[in-house]
Amino acid sequence: MDSLDAQILLALDDDPDATALALAARLGIARNTLSARLQRMQQAGVLREFTRRVDPALLGHGLTAYVSILLSQASSAGAIQTLRGIPEVIEMHSTTGEADLLVKVVARDTADLHRITGRILAAPGVVRTSTAISLHEEMPLRIRALIEEAAKG
Repeated sequence: MDSLDAQILLALDDDPDATALALAARLGIARNTLSARLQRMQQAGVLREFTRRVDPALLGHGLTAYVSILLSQASSAGAIQTLRGIPEVIEMHSTTGEADLLVKVVARDTADLHRITGRILAAPGVVRTSTAISLHEEMPLRIRALIEEAAKG
């Protein structure tokens, strides 16, 4: 990704509903250049799915928790596959340290979280979990500052 790609991303962030023609004019580039670069970024995985912008709280899942999971090494692939099938599991990372996975889950309330963690514990290969409830999001995921640095060239 070069400086122009970063500038395109910033322009899209500023006005996600702008037409390709308006974005190209704003950036001082040809519409075909913009389209080709957007297509390349889409194919490279730079542009992620639109649903990542949706707030789970607006879907009735206002509680966020992080579940650290210790896996049986012999059946970790099965556990991961099972966890991917739980809709409330919205993010999952393999980690170093005491836990093998860190999973971000959303729930309607603490009773719902209890149900979800029960499903996680029932997954084949899950040995133990530890759950931390998020009290307040101090800073949401931010990528813009990184893109601004890339736009500087």
